[in-house]
Amino acid sequence: MTIVHLATDTVSVVLDARGGRLPTVVHWGAPLGPLSDEDLATLADTVVGPAANSAVDEPVGVALVPEATAGHPGRPGLRGHRAGQAWVSTFRVADLRVDASSVTVVAEDPYALLHLEITVELTPSGVLRLRSGVANDSDEPYTVDGLEAALPVPAHAVELLDLTGHWARERHPNRHRFGLGTWARESRRGRTGHDATLALLAGTEGFGFRHGEVWGLHVAWSGNHLTYAERLPEGGAALGGGELLASGEVILAPGEEYVSPWLYAAYSGRGIDGFSAAFHAHLRSRPGHPGRPRPVVLNTWEAVYFDHDLDRLRRLADVAARVGVERFVLDDGWFRHRRGDHAGLGDWYVDETVWPDGLGPIVEHVRSLGLAFGLWVEPEMINEDSDLYRAHPDWVLAPGDGSLPPRARHQQVLDLNVPQAYAYVLERLDELLSANDIAFLKWDHNRDLVAAGHAGRSGVHGQTLAVYRLIDELRRRHPGVEIESCSSGGARVDLEILERTDRVWASDSNDALERQTIQRWTALLLPPELVGAHVGPATVHSSWRTQHLSFRYATALFGHFGLEWDISALSDHELDALSAGIAYYHQVRDLLHTGELVRADHPDPSAYVHGMVTRERALFAYVQLTTSERSVPAAMRLPGLDPDARYQLTPVAPVGQPLTMGRAGPEWEPRVLTGRALAEVGVRPPLLAPEQAWLVEVNIMTG
Repeated sequence: MTIVHLATDTVSVVLDARGGRLPTVVHWGAPLGPLSDEDLATLADTVVGPAANSAVDEPVGVALVPEATAGHPGRPGLRGHRAGQAWVSTFRVADLRVDASSVTVVAEDPYALLHLEITVELTPSGVLRLRSGVANDSDEPYTVDGLEAALPVPAHAVELLDLTGHWARERHPNRHRFGLGTWARESRRGRTGHDATLALLAGTEGFGFRHGEVWGLHVAWSGNHLTYAERLPEGGAALGGGELLASGEVILAPGEEYVSPWLYAAYSGRGIDGFSAAFHAHLRSRPGHPGRPRPVVLNTWEAVYFDHDLDRLRRLADVAARVGVERFVLDDGWFRHRRGDHAGLGDWYVDETVWPDGLGPIVEHVRSLGLAFGLWVEPEMINEDSDLYRAHPDWVLAPGDGSLPPRARHQQVLDLNVPQAYAYVLERLDELLSANDIAFLKWDHNRDLVAAGHAGRSGVHGQTLAVYRLIDELRRRHPGVEIESCSSGGARVDLEILERTDRVWASDSNDALERQTIQRWTALLLPPELVGAHVGPATVHSSWRTQHLSFRYATALFGHFGLEWDISALSDHELDALSAGIAYYHQVRDLLHTGELVRADHPDPSAYVHGMVTRERALFAYVQLTTSERSVPAAMRLPGLDPDARYQLTPVAPVGQPLTMGRAGPEWEPRVLTGRALAEVGVRPPLLAPEQAWLVEVNIMTG
């Protein structure tokens, strides 16, 4: 066999496939440059440590799918059995296919009668992804309890960072030491989850946004899943993850195969921003990545809720067109029996009592204004108070004992494992999209899958795959329609749902203070054009905070910008300010949605500094979150610029100046500095009040 070296300018991955067992990972980290076959063999032999006392005689590396029979004392990659037998695997490599950027390993276990295929791909951006498939070669069924990939990290990766949260407070950092033992994050919610970690990172001491080495991974799966970090006393440490299967959920009949989700991973030698840059570049390189300028969205939810009155909605659309909105989205409340959230889910017919002429009048009015029309749906859910449930009470994911799971938001989960239920939802959505000029679906998913069974077994795995098939088929039939992944806000944010959707709704909270952290850490994986970010009303409905327009605007600006607000009630002065803000978004959205995200390691925890940067221009924000312990702000350093270029800095306030504290100080005029001076010394922002943001344009000087 051989040793394989996959490499880009930012990372090297070295796999040792000698000896016939599953390949071990010799190195995943800093680029090693060109290496000869002899160099690779020497490297693979050099990293092998001494055998530990009271351990197996031969030291064991971390295989892509770790096996106990190879001597690995940690978490095994494949767990399963055949009626209690074949409970461990002993795979031997039968074929190894290698090209410049990928490796395919085909292995067989003649004793357990299993066939394993592992795919490893290194993308041009430096993102590594792995996936495995296990097939049953026996005449007897085989139960898969888990199939996970693993990647080693070095001893100097001593800290872990992952994310957690809850509704309206998604994706907050959770940081701790990477000690001995296993740190596992399991999500059993049937969807990605508000509390799910978007990525699990290991790094060197004190790693930050712009410094330190970082190794991290993401499980691309919208159902139950796990990620883990494990450090063994023998010295090995690894990150891993995969789908979290319930007992008996996947039982392979003879000849059947289970394929794991993709495990995405990236290494950065320049802190968290380098990790994010690899993922952003990877996502932007996809053929289906949104290529058109991201339109300004107005969503009607916080403007009208369930009060669907045609004249009121027409007035709202008129004002939206006046201020520069480009997409008008009619939210929950348009279908039969839906006068509140207790009834109607599943009855995907336009409510004749509210819309006697169908959606045509509002769609036509919106389109006449030059706006695209969008619609809210929640196809995976069902209310017990619905015509669909009364006709098909068996179309619900349930434990199988005759009971129903606890209600959440007064709803249950429609079992898309049932072919007739799947066909019904597909037919209703297809008809809606065929009969109306709909450019966008806000696809919601408002509850966890609890005790979610199908035919007596857990139904989450099958439900997740059915949702993927459903969206794929709708996209095939209606290729021009964009889809947003919304799930009580940000509870379904992962790279597999983004293979078939065009953006995510980061949170149901439009509180700009909460959103600053939510968006900051959603950007760990996703570039801003994939993250819906809206300006809501002055008093926030999710927290009852009252916030200045300039702060709400500056927060939403660094995403896929939109509004969720009854702007028809605003004064002319307020509408003029909003129009100016939207016009500015039109000017800078190309920068915001193609530039590189930078997040400064600012010394004051009460403030954030972030920006979007290209070589020629940048837009930075200094965000005062709360009152600082400092009486004057620390310098705002601007990383990511060309150190040798000269740049002009100009403060901008598209919707009005932010509020300042005390004496405002001297007038801040445009000034010119080198990129190196801006990164190392920085500039002083004004003394902002809490919950305020200061925006600065940075443009390269020519001539």
